Amino acid sequence: MMKTTKKLKSQPPTVEFAKNDLSKPALPKTEPAKPAPATPVTAKPVAAAPVVVKPPTPVAKPAPTEPVNNKPAPKNVVFLELVKPEAKSVAVAGSFNEWKPDATPLRRLGNGRWVGDLTVKPGRHEYLFVVDGQWLPDPNAKENVANPFGGKNSVLIVSE
Repeated sequence: MMKTTKKLKSQPPTVEFAKNDLSKPALPKTEPAKPAPATPVTAKPVAAAPVVVKPPTPVAKPAPTEPVNNKPAPKNVVFLELVKPEAKSVAVAGSFNEWKPDATPLRRLGNGRWVGDLTVKPGRHEYLFVVDGQWLPDPNAKENVANPFGGKNSVLIVSE
């Protein structure tokens, strides 16, 4: 017996290759992303804040501690300076303020400098600095005199 075989006509699978430009790498094709659905936004009216315009605040100028522009100080105004970096408080007491240190405190400027400007009547005055409660003569005074306590007072002469 003879077997007969029928030949089936089959077609080979079709394979397509994409042309590829070798100068560019092949990228997979992707579809653009779909935007997310928009969430409705409801705007609430905002009341505008009232605009208040204030006039400029006047600024007080500090009293000069040294002659300005090298002009001479007005008569009867004396500038005193003491350099004591370790001091916590400095004042001046003398015959011009009845020897009351609380009446004439000096201002700290920095770098250990303490300054004060005094209006003093013309004449000869004795004085001392009071540094943290200790009475000391002025190291910059041109003249010193003995005082009744065994120390020295500095002398200040103010001309008319």
